[in-house]
Amino acid sequence: MTLFLSVFSCVEMPMKAPPIVREEAWVSVSGLNKSFASSRVLQDIDLSLFPGEVVALLGANGAGKSTLVKILAGSHRHDTGELLVGGRATRFASPLEARQAGIVAVHQHVEQALVPGFSVAENLLLDELCQQDAPFWSQRQRLHQRAAQIAAPLQLSLPLDAPIESLGTAQQQLVVLARALALQPRLLVLDEPTASLSTTEAQRLFELIDTLRAQGVCILYISHRLSDLQRIADRAIVLRDGRVSGEFAAPLDLAAAVRAMLGSELAAVAHQRSESGREVLKVRGCRLDAHSERFDLSLHEGEVVAMIGLLGAGKSEIAELFYGLRKPLAGSLELDGQPWAPQSPRQAIAGGVFIASDDRARGSLVPGFSLARTLTLPFLPRFSRGGFIRQGKEREAVQDQVQSLGIKCAGVDVPMETLSGGNQQKVVLARWLLGGCRQ
Repeated sequence: MTLFLSVFSCVEMPMKAPPIVREEAWVSVSGLNKSFASSRVLQDIDLSLFPGEVVALLGANGAGKSTLVKILAGSHRHDTGELLVGGRATRFASPLEARQAGIVAVHQHVEQALVPGFSVAENLLLDELCQQDAPFWSQRQRLHQRAAQIAAPLQLSLPLDAPIESLGTAQQQLVVLARALALQPRLLVLDEPTASLSTTEAQRLFELIDTLRAQGVCILYISHRLSDLQRIADRAIVLRDGRVSGEFAAPLDLAAAVRAMLGSELAAVAHQRSESGREVLKVRGCRLDAHSERFDLSLHEGEVVAMIGLLGAGKSEIAELFYGLRKPLAGSLELDGQPWAPQSPRQAIAGGVFIASDDRARGSLVPGFSLARTLTLPFLPRFSRGGFIRQGKEREAVQDQVQSLGIKCAGVDVPMETLSGGNQQKVVLARWLLGGCRQ
């Protein structure tokens, strides 16, 4: 993590500068609508983004943030309404067209923007290598020279020949950010950029954002960390149920912003600690790899146990251990007092141990599957008889989960790709609630 400190300390960073005032917005959206099948995701969106300002985009899961960002970044096309970029009506056909127009997005899951097996240099040059008129980088020296030019603005010191997988999460995020800045964006979209950073590292990133703002770059900043937004945002736009429900100028009234997100007051809830039941899962002397320390862990019935840490700290690896995706280097596990060493997710599921992956696209979803089939996939035998799925019984169970969790959809047969990110996550949660999870 020291790389972030050394990187940003090499760049002169001014204090927070006032936003640059412009008469015309760089990006303007008017009456914008987007639907997937019969599900309306965005409705009559109006907003303007000006050069030299940081705009926070707020909203609960399923509010439409991801869909709006994907339209701006060229991954989706809006149905009706107007999108003006630089004063020109635009309907991007691809992310490449958006980047050529000056709009670049850095998404939360940086691994989705990197190519495993490629070197650090090749990932830095990925945008150029993908262009049809890109030169053929046959000489390592030429490749390194160009990669070094892209890394120079952030003063990155990285092993250019090393596989991208050898870098930590924070370093990978820097690679993606450096590649984005090399495109000289007029609008830079940052989706949860501090998720993998410590407080100190996040502060350094904020200082970089201040520099970009002073240079006239518009930044659309998405985060659930409201304290981050107080520090850097000039304005906040709130989405609820696919509509703009509020807009706030700095200093942000966070209580009012939360009301706009939820549509009601957030009631104070006193935490009541429940009595723990019997021990269900016990871990003793476990080591994940040769570089980790041994740890013990006990989980009991009726407990909610939070495991916290930065990205790359090992949280996901511990969860994978319980789910049969990883074997410990040392130590033992017990489930209900019996030795527990699942060799596969199938064995873990049979034991009532489930996982809701932080990367649902790769860990929980099957492209092309419907909502219903995604939800029931691990438990199809309970809906089957004689080798045939009893669809009526399956649909009844799915409808109960959809109603219970408030999943917004046009029907249980719609493809998962038509749901918002928040509603997709609800489907993953509903799957394991349907299964009667133990963990």
